[in-house]
Amino acid sequence: MADNHLGDFLRTRRAALRPEDVGMPSHGVRRVAGLRREEVAVLAGMNVDYYTRLEQGRERHPSPQVLDALGRALRLDPDARAHLHRVAGVAPGIRPAATAATVSPALRQLMDGYPNTPAFVINRTMDILAANALTDALYAPFAAADNLVRMAFLDPVARGFYPDWDWTAQATVANLREATGFDADDPRLRELVATLTEHSAEFTRLWNTHSVRGKTREPKRFLHPDVGPLTLTYQAFDVRDAPGQQLIIYHAEPGSPSAEALGLLGSVHATRRRADSPPQRDR
Repeated sequence: MADNHLGDFLRTRRAALRPEDVGMPSHGVRRVAGLRREEVAVLAGMNVDYYTRLEQGRERHPSPQVLDALGRALRLDPDARAHLHRVAGVAPGIRPAATAATVSPALRQLMDGYPNTPAFVINRTMDILAANALTDALYAPFAAADNLVRMAFLDPVARGFYPDWDWTAQATVANLREATGFDADDPRLRELVATLTEHSAEFTRLWNTHSVRGKTREPKRFLHPDVGPLTLTYQAFDVRDAPGQQLIIYHAEPGSPSAEALGLLGSVHATRRRADSPPQRDR
């Protein structure tokens, strides 16, 4: 049987709401958490049998109007509403192509032109495709700076590196969940989720909430073993000539302790790289 991504999403988000969350009275003993199907159907203004078929995967072609009504009924935020349309296959515009696995030389040159701030490129599954020197320095405590989700859940360094690990874990999984709306059958996505669910119960719990979230500008806190605490904001830019790639640039408030620590981190990393480089022979 084909995967029922739309039904799974609807069912999980329905279970996350209580009647009082949507201004409805609660009647009788509830055998399961959340709203009943009948209540969602009432809120969305549709037949309960039709809504049940959507959840069960027997109806797979809802109209944009039906999805908009369900988004309102389930109190979905903009990221989750966009995801709902994508998993239903009715997102506006052309379905994005597979994300390019390589980063253009021009973009690499641009990142290297930011020597005082970390800059790197990720794909939808949050693989780090390219990074500048200060990004390498920032993530140096990890055994491998290859995938932000794997690093957060499977590298023991993560819980000390991210002081707000619980928040980071939730946001990271919600970012990854967004990828299923673009291509739920992406082999890389399936491989990554399979590995994480096998080795991390916490990832599995968060993945099963079906929370969806795009990149935000919220500050992120780090505790780096070389320079101490860092508080950085970031911007995420879509790479227009490589759909699915994003350029992430971290930023420290000018003149702040974090800016000083970031500068020190760059110096420490550069010194280590010179020390590790083989000596040049005289010509």
